[in-house]
Amino acid sequence: MNPHHDLPAFDLIVLGAGAAGLMAALTAGQRGRRVLVLERANKPGKKILMSGGGRCNFTNTGTTPANYTGANPHFCKSALARYTPQHFIELVERHGIAYHEKELGQLFCDDSSKQILQMLLDECEWADVVLRTHCDTVRVEHDGHGFVVHTNQGRFSAPKLLVASGGLSIPSLGGSGFGYELAKQFGHTVLPLCAGLVPLTLSGKHLERLHDLSGLSFNVEARCNGKSFRNFALLTHRGISGPAILQISSYWQPGDDLRLDLLPGTNALDWLREQQKARPNNELKNVLSAVLPSRFAQRLCEVWLHASDQAAKPIKQFNEPQLRGIAETLADFPLVASGSEGYRTAEVTLGGVDTNEISSSTLESNKVAGLHFAGEVLDVTGWLGGYNFQWAWASGHAVGMAA
Repeated sequence: MNPHHDLPAFDLIVLGAGAAGLMAALTAGQRGRRVLVLERANKPGKKILMSGGGRCNFTNTGTTPANYTGANPHFCKSALARYTPQHFIELVERHGIAYHEKELGQLFCDDSSKQILQMLLDECEWADVVLRTHCDTVRVEHDGHGFVVHTNQGRFSAPKLLVASGGLSIPSLGGSGFGYELAKQFGHTVLPLCAGLVPLTLSGKHLERLHDLSGLSFNVEARCNGKSFRNFALLTHRGISGPAILQISSYWQPGDDLRLDLLPGTNALDWLREQQKARPNNELKNVLSAVLPSRFAQRLCEVWLHASDQAAKPIKQFNEPQLRGIAETLADFPLVASGSEGYRTAEVTLGGVDTNEISSSTLESNKVAGLHFAGEVLDVTGWLGGYNFQWAWASGHAVGMAA
């Protein structure tokens, strides 16, 4: 006799109505499964709505497993191979949503991220998925018949449960540690968590030197721990941000050596020599202002190039050793960050449920039959630029097919 006979019965209960949860729900629903999605927030997909400046960078056409970090770099390969960016693009086009490529394979809606969320909700509705918002999960029990989820809206049962409740990033949009606690309850290891794709903070003299230049941006190559990313950096009143910094933040910890190439793709010494010939009478600060914001170029001369008395000196008066010193600073600028802005502004959570305890094909727990995980709660983190959405679609799809 089934002790759950008095409960509303479903084939799959999904905890979390974010990208991964909705994708899993619509995929399972289209395969004839009865699916219930429980979301504690007042509406689904809050993070989808704010992403990409409100235009949702919904995938990246260049997605490969190399664009992800985690303790087991091979784990994401299976799901990514079975649900590619092209699969999601076809879904977007089927719904008539106009989109464009911004840079580096990043696809954005022409109009609004609301279109992506509405597309997912429409697909769920057509697949008879039941969605409940304002629904707090109080506790989850598991026995031989499956899972019983106790909520503020009653009890629900299903043989399969998907934890797709996201991570700790942006708590104002619903980020929480709920999924990690549930994983631990069922005997899973949760690898150390920290904020990823996040602005870095400066302190002391390092902040004093730059904070009044807040708002200036320039192209750099950020390097740390063998990784490098070339894009813009943006000075803020608390430190430094911009795509290059957000990218490298996922590979940086306090105390790690972090360097910026201020002339990415250029040999700084050769460039300075060329400037000596082409613009011999130009002052050093003005020469640098041709490739860097002028206020930053001035500060660079004053503080890092030890040329405060020489910033106004014509570049022709610098000898070869001096040029070498300037070139070294330009190519290997030391950025001494003290920390990050934390989960408040982080786009993702690094770490999460240990993927060595999860099937890479079905994303099912190796410890508890019928328990699945998808999206950010797992120890899989993508680069900036649509990769984390693609992981959400791919991992959600994998669970929806396995349900």
